Amino acid sequence: MFKQLAFKQATKSTASTAQRGGNGVRRTLLAQAVVAGLFAPLLAQAQNSDAGQGASDLKQSASAQERLVTLALPAQPLDLALTRFADQAGLHLLYTTADVEGLQAPALNGQVSVTQALQTLLAGSGMSWQFSDARTVILRRAAAPATSLNLKPIEVSVASRTSTAISEIPGTVWVVDQTQLREQLQTGVSLKEAIGKLVPGLDLAPEGRSNYGQNMRGRSVLVMIDGVSQNSSRELSRQFDSISPFNVERVEVLSGASAIYGGGATGGIINIVTKKGEPGPARFETQVGASSGFNNSDDLSTRVAQSVSGGNERISGRLGVALEKNEAFYDGGGDQIFIDNTQTDLQYNRTIDLMGSLAMQFDEQQSLDLLAQYYDSGNDGNTAIYFPNLSYQKPSNLEDAELRGGYSTDLEPRTKRVLFNANYHHNDVLGQDFYLQASYRKEDNNFFPFPYYNTGKPTGSKGVYFAASQQNFEVTSLKALFAKTFSDFKLTYGVDLDRERFNAQQSVFDQRTSSESGGLDLDTVSKAPRYPSYRVDGLSGYAQLDWHATDNLTVSGGARRQQMDVEVSDFKGVPGGNNDYQVNLFNLGTIYDFKNGHQLWVNYGEGFDLPDPAKFYGKPGLSVDDNPLAGIKSRQVETGWRYSDSDWDAQAALYYIWSDKVITTDSATLTIDVVDKKSRDYGFEGALTRHFASSWEAGSTLHLVRSEEEDASGDWIKRDARYASLSKSTAFVGWKGDRSSARLQGNHAFTLKDDADHTIDGYTTFDLLGSHDTAFGTFSGGIQNLLDKQYSTVWGQRAKLFYSPTYGPEYLYDYQGRGRTYTLSWSMAY
Repeated sequence: MFKQLAFKQATKSTASTAQRGGNGVRRTLLAQAVVAGLFAPLLAQAQNSDAGQGASDLKQSASAQERLVTLALPAQPLDLALTRFADQAGLHLLYTTADVEGLQAPALNGQVSVTQALQTLLAGSGMSWQFSDARTVILRRAAAPATSLNLKPIEVSVASRTSTAISEIPGTVWVVDQTQLREQLQTGVSLKEAIGKLVPGLDLAPEGRSNYGQNMRGRSVLVMIDGVSQNSSRELSRQFDSISPFNVERVEVLSGASAIYGGGATGGIINIVTKKGEPGPARFETQVGASSGFNNSDDLSTRVAQSVSGGNERISGRLGVALEKNEAFYDGGGDQIFIDNTQTDLQYNRTIDLMGSLAMQFDEQQSLDLLAQYYDSGNDGNTAIYFPNLSYQKPSNLEDAELRGGYSTDLEPRTKRVLFNANYHHNDVLGQDFYLQASYRKEDNNFFPFPYYNTGKPTGSKGVYFAASQQNFEVTSLKALFAKTFSDFKLTYGVDLDRERFNAQQSVFDQRTSSESGGLDLDTVSKAPRYPSYRVDGLSGYAQLDWHATDNLTVSGGARRQQMDVEVSDFKGVPGGNNDYQVNLFNLGTIYDFKNGHQLWVNYGEGFDLPDPAKFYGKPGLSVDDNPLAGIKSRQVETGWRYSDSDWDAQAALYYIWSDKVITTDSATLTIDVVDKKSRDYGFEGALTRHFASSWEAGSTLHLVRSEEEDASGDWIKRDARYASLSKSTAFVGWKGDRSSARLQGNHAFTLKDDADHTIDGYTTFDLLGSHDTAFGTFSGGIQNLLDKQYSTVWGQRAKLFYSPTYGPEYLYDYQGRGRTYTLSWSMAY
């Protein structure tokens, strides 16, 4: 298969999608044969596990105990040591946190068996251990009955900005760990697609560069990397076009509105936690992968990544680099997917993500973590949309378009960014924990050249011109936080300072050259501001109090006061100006822990959105001083339940979110307005997983959401299909042995129809994935869209409503989903 892929890359074609070699069928059969060969031993091994169940379980348990693992564990508290051991060894540990509280674990480095590792870590602790399956280990004190065991609480910072056990959070929290991420990425999907398939309340993701419309609970989502916001007031929807999955350790998700983080978190928060170095000898990680649907010689994506990490107790670090190159994408019918000239595409795209981190422990009280990243993802091909019916300043139309080679432009579509983040911690400043975070992010975003009709009647009589924008951000922030734990209380309070600068240029391309080349040859002849430049300064203070009222009951409440100052520059003859606004946000919740795996919670939370200043003040003749920009506050109530033990993982919540304003878009100018109109989103979010003793597991997720707003007569109607979220469900069945795993999953988006008869058609796809560990690394294989389903993506159907017929026929924007795609990858940590 590697030889076949190399041959295809070396003979890349620039012909239109209709031109395919006659050996396409043979290549498809070869791909199926290769993947069948990859999965056959896994499926056979899974089937064999049913025969002779007891003997097989004993054999797997013995094999798992003698499996060799490479560890880099410093001397540390036993609780932390077990967490890191589980991550490095790929195990699931079940134990009661109180049993290991106050205990220390010795350093453990090098290659040892799982049995040796457990004996070393648990020596003198009074703890015993037992495998329940090949990947699950139960730890208990000798006298403790099994019924007292609870899953060790996973701690996240997404809910309260300091590390907090999920069992103490009165809200819906999801953690996508490294194993789950790797499993999904085996099918060649992007990070946003992987998270969308795993987190119930998050919409299934678009397949292009943009994550527009990927809401959570029907509202916007705040995306962070290590606590640094990737959102901006100019809503470009490229928050996930910011990091390679290779550099991601896990993803923490809090569903629902949140007051503690401020703007953008009306639907939820996603915190992407990056990989860090650990004390110990140098460790390396290598990944190589390739994806193809075998439709044509240019149907190929390749990935390669490398990292090195290590250090000592005082200083440790990691340096990682990930490279990815995409060629063409093909749909379920074997045709190349039309390139997205609205939000830009990931076809013919090259990505590099260079990330370095450094952790310094000055003494027992002080530490400093540093992160630096360079990310560049941009067009790297010569194929684009060819429009045959263009004439220079004469009647023209955008019909009969097709994809062709020969594309050239001096403004390539891309996302280029740098990120710096510094986190300082002192555990005794006036008897409190003190955290200080300083960050800087600079981002340049280029868009695809877009066709516009010259002014004239009838439309198209004066020809077509092409233009593309470059939109640039510069965001700096300083955040200070104090945390104090009393006997029954935990107080967290702090101050946030933020400054965001934005400017945008519109490049107009030579009209004669572009018309004569059908839109393929584009040379800039002029530049002008695309939107008004602006600066947003934010100053916020907040406080959060958690009260452990009893051993079972925790009550949490908080408040945030945010001051925003907006300064807008002159634009198209309209004077700029200044305005400011304030918003107060509150949250209150309570959670009851039954201490048997069950928890119940109720909460109320508030969040807000700042409407896009560029699109709001980009309207002709709009005075800044006379039209102040105000935040849109959302309020949410929620009740939920979660349960976890060695056999079951479950979580479910009912929610209701409402606000008094909505944002509308002018389809002719693509500017926005803020309208006084009530809106609401309500629904159900849940997930259920069953772990069987035979190493099998099965589960499902479900998100049912309905989005509505009031009409002029005060009646509730369905929200415009361009903005409303689709309900979705997923289901899977999987098997995990000592060295091998396999998983079959289905993903379904429900059809959505609004009261204006706009319909977004749903779809169902299936994925098959598996992996096998060897002494030479882990080999993984996956098939995305297993049944080769042909469908229009949600973004493609929305784009038709946004851009057609004003900017051409519907088929220009009807972006199809990717067809059956095979992925083979190899990774090794050493």
